[in-house]
Amino acid sequence: MRHPAASPTHAPVPVKADLAFVRTFALLVALQGVGEFIAWIARVPIPGPVIGLVLLLCLLSAAPRVERDVQGPALGLLNHLSLLFIPAGAGVFALASVLKGQLFAIAVAILVSTALSIAAGGLVTCALLERKAKPSMPSAKIEP
Repeated sequence: MRHPAASPTHAPVPVKADLAFVRTFALLVALQGVGEFIAWIARVPIPGPVIGLVLLLCLLSAAPRVERDVQGPALGLLNHLSLLFIPAGAGVFALASVLKGQLFAIAVAILVSTALSIAAGGLVTCALLERKAKPSMPSAKIEP
């Protein structure tokens, strides 16, 4: 009897693609780590992951070919983004008694920040749509 992996019905394992995913994921984690380190050394009030994202933006601006390498793992992380909120949800349940006294302030903060975010997004969208709708400036033609 032959081994199932040697059977022609099984597709070969894409090792190269898996290694590329791991390498790119390691790059993303390394950029976050460097961002954390910079935030810790500089003692700035900016979270390390935000600094890491700025570093990623700089890397993508300097080397645009990196975009296609980062795109697959980044989309994979975004597709499963809701899983990253599980620890935060568990923390809310664990600290429910502490948060109970602050419930009104938390609710107001959530409602106001949501309204401001929607308003800011709407204003930016309107401004961009108006900018897109404006005809481009005609080029100056010099008549002989």
